[in-house]
Amino acid sequence: MGSYRDYYRRSVEQPQEFWGEKAALIDWHRPFEQVLDGSRKPFAAWFRGGLTNLCHNAVDRHLAARAQQPALVWESTEVDRSRSYSYTELHREVQRMAAILQRHGVEAGDRVLLYMPMIPEAVFGMLACARIGAIHSVVFGGFAALSLATRIDDARPKLILSSDAGSRAGRVVPYKPLLDEAIERATHKPAAVLMVDRGLHPMQPVAGRDLDYATERAAVGDAVVPCAWVDATHPSYILYTSGTTGRPKGVQRDTGGYAVALATSMRDIFCGRPGGTYFCSSDIGWVVGHSYIVYGPLIHGMTTVLYEGTPVRPDAGILWRLAERHRAQVMFSSPTAVRVLKKFAPELMRQCDLSSLERLFLAGEPLDEPTASWISGMLGKPVVDNYWQTETGWPILGIAAGVEALAPKAGSPGVAMPGYKVSILDESSGRPVPAGEKGVLAIDWPLPPGCMQTVWGDDQRFVDTYWSNFASAQVYSTFDWGVADEQGYVTILGRTDDVINVAGHRLGTREIEESISSHAAVAEVAVVGAADAVKGQQAVAFVVPRDAARTADAQGRTELAAQIMQTVQVQLGAVARPARVLFVGMLPKTRSGKLLRRSIQALCEQRAPGDLTTLEDPAALEQIRSALAEQP
Repeated sequence: MGSYRDYYRRSVEQPQEFWGEKAALIDWHRPFEQVLDGSRKPFAAWFRGGLTNLCHNAVDRHLAARAQQPALVWESTEVDRSRSYSYTELHREVQRMAAILQRHGVEAGDRVLLYMPMIPEAVFGMLACARIGAIHSVVFGGFAALSLATRIDDARPKLILSSDAGSRAGRVVPYKPLLDEAIERATHKPAAVLMVDRGLHPMQPVAGRDLDYATERAAVGDAVVPCAWVDATHPSYILYTSGTTGRPKGVQRDTGGYAVALATSMRDIFCGRPGGTYFCSSDIGWVVGHSYIVYGPLIHGMTTVLYEGTPVRPDAGILWRLAERHRAQVMFSSPTAVRVLKKFAPELMRQCDLSSLERLFLAGEPLDEPTASWISGMLGKPVVDNYWQTETGWPILGIAAGVEALAPKAGSPGVAMPGYKVSILDESSGRPVPAGEKGVLAIDWPLPPGCMQTVWGDDQRFVDTYWSNFASAQVYSTFDWGVADEQGYVTILGRTDDVINVAGHRLGTREIEESISSHAAVAEVAVVGAADAVKGQQAVAFVVPRDAARTADAQGRTELAAQIMQTVQVQLGAVARPARVLFVGMLPKTRSGKLLRRSIQALCEQRAPGDLTTLEDPAALEQIRSALAEQP
């Protein structure tokens, strides 16, 4: 691997020296005393004693050289509006938001919960919290009241920032009624609720609690709010992720380590250039939005695009037109979005001038080879996969082209990124497996800077959940199956709890899905394991065909199902052949684009589909039900 091999080896063998050098990529108010404090394994405290501030590094430090450069560009195809904020304008707006928070008692260490659509005020709120040392917790806009209430009770925010409504695919999603119900359900009651009125849905303020953002903004005027210098280990935010017990886990992130990790990744992994434009089509409710819409691009001195809309409205060319309009150098999206766009006319992409675009990054779920080949061929640009988690905050696996442009390998997101001591372990013994064999992807201590510090308010849950899964060693479990080749390229095979056990043979759903995706008639597919009295489980595939007319009658469905089954049998063997292949017009997904495999599996097993608070379109689940009813 040439220079990357040396770069990586140094990051894991000499982490103190390596990360001490990377720390120079951000500003420090006071130098740190210790790069890594490992006195409380498995916890890791990075840059102990150093004072810094995320908002300063994302905004203030760029004012001297980039005052008039666009910092934040908002585009909304939902309300047909756009707005650009220079670094100077962003600085002013963040200070106004910070002054409002302080005016209502928010201090360093207090929590502020954001329940917001993709609008500039959401970014102002995140940065304002970082500015004054408050801890923000962004909850995906539109979450159901019960889910929101559990997060309110866990984070115990002093103030909630929200809006009258969001909009999705042209449909207004009222937030205020959901928020009011959540606060009513929650035991903890915030002192204040700051509402941004977009005029999308009528709302009735609660006397003595609700504040109008426009009124408050006018009251603070051109307030000057200096950055609060906090210790590098000071929590910056809490981001909730689903727990196996049903109780969400609050991933707690630090300040200094996170800033250093993002600055490193923006340069070495994402190849961004200060002054360029970074367009990430994710949502601030997810970790990708935190790291690569808000903090990462701004820390790196880039222009970041905040997009409120879908990949297909007003048509399937909108993402490419936005990239053209803002001369995006780097784009970051998801395999799901690309698979959706794959179903539309390629001219919508070809008519856009994408000469400024240097790379497209995809993450959030495994990238299958047919999808990667299609989008790479369409763009004529490198398409770079990467793999990571809410818990890590930045990529575990990828291609660090900013260090050395390693050749990608089909089906693999790449090799271990700096600081991640990745291994593939046998799930029973906890011992490393040979190259080419499947095991659980694990990471040796310490997790590099930027990864979660702990579970908010529950150190023991952090240890029990992530560091206690192997008897032979205390290592971090990703709960993902993987296989590594001799060169260190890792392929992700799906969650350890999404494995299909067919007559004693353990098969990752990703393997079967990729095989089915290789059939030319398949646009999308989801494979789940359904309980079977004889074999333990059987694989059931739900396929969205490229041409719906091909499966319009029983004969067409039978013929295509047989072809798909034969494809899997040839590629993976008879044991992986799905027991059933059913055809639907769409697959149930969350609003962030992830497949709801657990819900599909539940329907296959005639169980309740579970929590559907993030379901994009209820009609998708009805199609699953209908397909199962037609072919029991």
